[in-house]
Amino acid sequence: MDKRISRLRRAVATRRKIAELRVHRLAVHRSNSHIYANIISPEGDRVLVSASTLEPEVRKEMANGGNVEAATLVGKRVAEKAKAAGIEQVAFDRSGFRYHGRVKALADAAREAGLKF
Repeated sequence: MDKRISRLRRAVATRRKIAELRVHRLAVHRSNSHIYANIISPEGDRVLVSASTLEPEVRKEMANGGNVEAATLVGKRVAEKAKAAGIEQVAFDRSGFRYHGRVKALADAAREAGLKF
């Protein structure tokens, strides 16, 4: 098994539980260069809110998209967009990534900005 398949296998249980709960899902994906956050509808068919280090507004504020500072900016931004869309409660889907480093920074920033999970 390679790293990607192992990560996706770990993500399956979390996604199954979130689907069972029928709540909005804050899905995080990270690459070496960037981090992405999407809030997905309870049905799992629509992305309601998204933020990433590729957005021009975020790119202006940071030099590198693959660090903890960038993840913090994305976490704040996705929480602000969610509040504007009327979403306050989500389930955190770390997509099989360890809750550590950039993933943890994004989650903490989203919580501080008012998102509950």
